[in-house]
Amino acid sequence: MRHDPEAMLLYRPVNQQELDLIAASGWREFPPRLPEQPIFYPVLNEQYAAQIARDWNVPYYGVGYVLRFAVEADYAATFEVQNVGNQEHEELWVPAEELADFNRHILGQIEVVSVFKAE
Repeated sequence: MRHDPEAMLLYRPVNQQELDLIAASGWREFPPRLPEQPIFYPVLNEQYAAQIARDWNVPYYGVGYVLRFAVEADYAATFEVQNVGNQEHEELWVPAEELADFNRHILGQIEVVSVFKAE
């Protein structure tokens, strides 16, 4: 994926079910959130996404994927960055009801950059 100053690179740890829904969209959008998930929170760095995929998704689902995608920078800037732990634990908090609009601002395709599996 080439770097574009007009784009913000984001990462998203997902399980197999979510990955399958993203693949079914042609790698263009994230599926709607579940009722108990009021926020869609892509993360700002690959290391944090890998930590979630490896430490949370693998024990719970048996597999975790790290996805990378770009969003229009001006649009991404309309959402607050939340720090939820250490310095690198930064997330973009997108209200679930705005996810369809967020998907329309994704540039290019969503890509898998890492896979973690249970031993």
